[in-house]
Amino acid sequence: MEQSERLQAGPAETDSTSKPPSHRTDQTKVKTVVGAEMTIPRFYAGKNVFVTGATGFMGKVLIEKLLRCCPDLGTVYCLMRPKKQQDIIQRFNKMTGNKIFDKLRSEQPDFEKKMVPVCGDMMEPELGISEGDASMLQNSIHIVFHCAATIRFDEPLRIAMEMNVRGVQKVVKLCHTFKHLEALIHVSTAFANCDQSYIDETIYQPTVDHQKILDVLEWMDDETVEVVTEKLLKNKPNTYTFSKHLAEWLLLKQGTGLPIAIVRPSIVGATWKDPFPGWVDNFNGPSGLTIAFGKGILRTMKGETSAVADIIPVDIPINVMIVVAWYTAVARPRQLMVYNSTTGTLNPFTWGEIEIAVVDSFLKTPLDACFRRPTKMVLTNNSYVHDCLVFVSHLTPAYLMDVALRLMGKRPMMMRIYNKLHKALDTLSFFTSNSWTWSNNNLDMLRHHLSPEDLKTFFIDPRPLHWPTYVENYCLGTKKYLLNEDLAGLPAARAHLRLLRNIRYIFNTLIAVALWRTLISRSEIARNLWSLIVKLVFKFVSFFRITSTM
Repeated sequence: MEQSERLQAGPAETDSTSKPPSHRTDQTKVKTVVGAEMTIPRFYAGKNVFVTGATGFMGKVLIEKLLRCCPDLGTVYCLMRPKKQQDIIQRFNKMTGNKIFDKLRSEQPDFEKKMVPVCGDMMEPELGISEGDASMLQNSIHIVFHCAATIRFDEPLRIAMEMNVRGVQKVVKLCHTFKHLEALIHVSTAFANCDQSYIDETIYQPTVDHQKILDVLEWMDDETVEVVTEKLLKNKPNTYTFSKHLAEWLLLKQGTGLPIAIVRPSIVGATWKDPFPGWVDNFNGPSGLTIAFGKGILRTMKGETSAVADIIPVDIPINVMIVVAWYTAVARPRQLMVYNSTTGTLNPFTWGEIEIAVVDSFLKTPLDACFRRPTKMVLTNNSYVHDCLVFVSHLTPAYLMDVALRLMGKRPMMMRIYNKLHKALDTLSFFTSNSWTWSNNNLDMLRHHLSPEDLKTFFIDPRPLHWPTYVENYCLGTKKYLLNEDLAGLPAARAHLRLLRNIRYIFNTLIAVALWRTLISRSEIARNLWSLIVKLVFKFVSFFRITSTM
């Protein structure tokens, strides 16, 4: 897409001589405030925050970080909806009881008193917020973090648009009523423009109008929507990236007058170091793949070993969001700013390198009751090779295991597991097969404005990240926090891996012997060679038996 077809969302240059006058004014404001010791915790003192998607992965990390590192923060209002026969109070109690809050709980035992659940639903008109709650928010909120979204790659277009586009529309409408709003931070995705090879910190103009799609979806039946989806997506791999792209353009067009900034994380993974390494609470993206690999279920997937795995530890984009809200409120940029929070350009690590690190980690700290021993996985974009490997390494063992389970009177499950795994792999293949180059100029600009103390507390630079250590903590985190496996069971898990290794050696030996015996029956040379090998093995064993008795 040519430069004329996109809008620059805020200055990205680092050379002060090339910045427009408006941006130099913004920088002066920030330097003045920093000079007055306006640290980030001090800025948030007394500020009230509204968070959508509070019960989600990023939402919980955001709230924990704000409450722990900004102790004088006002109130955190959490938009929550009743779910699975649980009201918002039950969901709130479940959320605050999560292990992510353990460190905060030890430092501030009554941290829940600073949190207020607000009943609402992104899919409802006016976000499902009552008039009383809406009035209260209008008079109280200073900072809004919009984290709520459907992150399913294979979500039907209707749901993706309703949640990720119309939902943003409702948030913008609500924010226009806030009397004390200082910043609205929208969480997008670095892959919103993944049809570009180089992705700038810019809002790219979509080829279709978001409002026209929303209007059409109101009367179009599901069958017709499914037919037109592929044409609408064009070079976008799924409805998630498509809807996130449209949402950014919506913010630019309908957020006029609001202090808006957009943060674009790439593939969000477990925590790097805050509040502790390796925490993760969902099976999305790399977490599910990591567990499938550690259990010995995953043996092959589509992708390139040389493709960069743009995984970003969740605590980095969370820090970026907190810092961006501070910068937006203090500097008041005249343009909507976009911040790419990625590792692919600053600290690249390929899928092939991740595979090696994951194997090493799970051999040292294995998961309980593995299906097979974790071993090297085949990454290939050759469809024929991939299909053959799936049949040999996935479907055949799964079928045999299900037959064995039936014979034991148990419910078969392996084919069902593999069907889900293959579906997930299909949606991820686009991201495991391609690499992108990202602009991170705005992120660098933020670093230059932070005090040394804030840089340490709210780390936003992924360059110091040591990938092998991070992957090891990630694997351990999936064991501890996702699967809730006790580390006291490690000796048994290691013994199980040794058993699986021995079973594999015996099985491979039997297969080799069977094939060799088949050849022996047809070849005089093969029979003579077989006899020679047997004699040599016998002499070798006899020699060691004699030397051991001396």
